Amino acid sequence: MQVVHAEFIKSAAKPKDYPPSGLPEVAFVGRSNVGKSSLINVLAGRKGLVRTSSTPGRTQLINFFDINGILTLVDLPGYGYAKAPPELRKQWGPMIESYLSIRESLKAVVLILDIRRVPSDGDLQMLRWLEMYNIPPILVLTKCDKLSKNEQARQRSIIASAIKRDKGMLLPFSALSKEGRDGIWNEIGAVLEIQGNQQP
Repeated sequence: MQVVHAEFIKSAAKPKDYPPSGLPEVAFVGRSNVGKSSLINVLAGRKGLVRTSSTPGRTQLINFFDINGILTLVDLPGYGYAKAPPELRKQWGPMIESYLSIRESLKAVVLILDIRRVPSDGDLQMLRWLEMYNIPPILVLTKCDKLSKNEQARQRSIIASAIKRDKGMLLPFSALSKEGRDGIWNEIGAVLEIQGNQQP
């Protein structure tokens, strides 16, 4: 997608604080330090749209971003960061599940997996939630630049087996080279059936 306008809308923790429903939404979720903020920034073509941090667990609220006035990208809190305060860790699950279960404008969720890691219990739980609420997953493997092509192929097979999905569904991505950006937008466009000049 040719992004000409990208801006932060608001942050929220509870449904009453979400922005009004209207535009289709695509949410992004993954374990802490998986490269979620970098992925959103590359897709939006805005380096600082989402704050990136070397400290895992920085995203603690649900953040909404307007893209071209036709789509909202939603940054969900990262999960699985053991050093976060226990009370904060307890909030993340219900916060994410509440959004997934009631947000009518949500059309797809980009589930982000580190290609170097075996999917975690949190990743598998997220897939179960998406199945439960009938939300199409878009599966993205980040940090592909850190592995050789042979290693990437091996890891894709391992991850596909762990999550019981065809490895062709796993979209490779590198924030460093921006490889995979167009493929992810194509998947988002297919789900949303974006037409005309806005076609990714």
